[in-house]
Amino acid sequence: MSEDLTAVARFLFEAGTLKHSKRTGWWMAGVKDPESVADHSWRTALIATIIAKLEGADPGRAAFLAVWHDTGETRTGDVNHLGKKYTNGQADARDITADQVTGMPEVLARALRDVIAEYEEKESPEAVCARDADKLECMIQGVEYRDQGYVNAQRWIDNSRGRIVTKSGRALADAVLGTGSLDWLRAALGEK
Repeated sequence: MSEDLTAVARFLFEAGTLKHSKRTGWWMAGVKDPESVADHSWRTALIATIIAKLEGADPGRAAFLAVWHDTGETRTGDVNHLGKKYTNGQADARDITADQVTGMPEVLARALRDVIAEYEEKESPEAVCARDADKLECMIQGVEYRDQGYVNAQRWIDNSRGRIVTKSGRALADAVLGTGSLDWLRAALGEK
């Protein structure tokens, strides 16, 4: 390979900052040490594959969209819904991605611009599944925080559930709401 990959290397270091970037909305719920953006994106990608498979969409593409959906937050930070009220939506994810991919090989830069555009345009079945996964992951995290004693997380649970649009996503959300956050452990240990 003769192409210069320096811009890609820089981006990989930049992407690593998401491991340390906290999801700020949880602070309003009283969570002292909330999950990172990278934590959120990882589980969102898993959920996207599940919803996409159940919806008859491409699970790999949905996961690809989900894993990339918050990469712009390396530049903006995680701006919660209240904060967005004051930024007037000036930070468009497509513009951020265009800046992030400057200097990358064009085949890669185009692919990354396209994946963010697809997610933001909300038109493909995979984008819809990935967006539902984003909401469902927030809801699941809210349940976990609520079960840890953060009662104010209920607002995030309710709001996230209300924004899920696919049939499979809504059914999965209902299953999550009917399941305790440690039921998986009890089942694995053979407890009742």
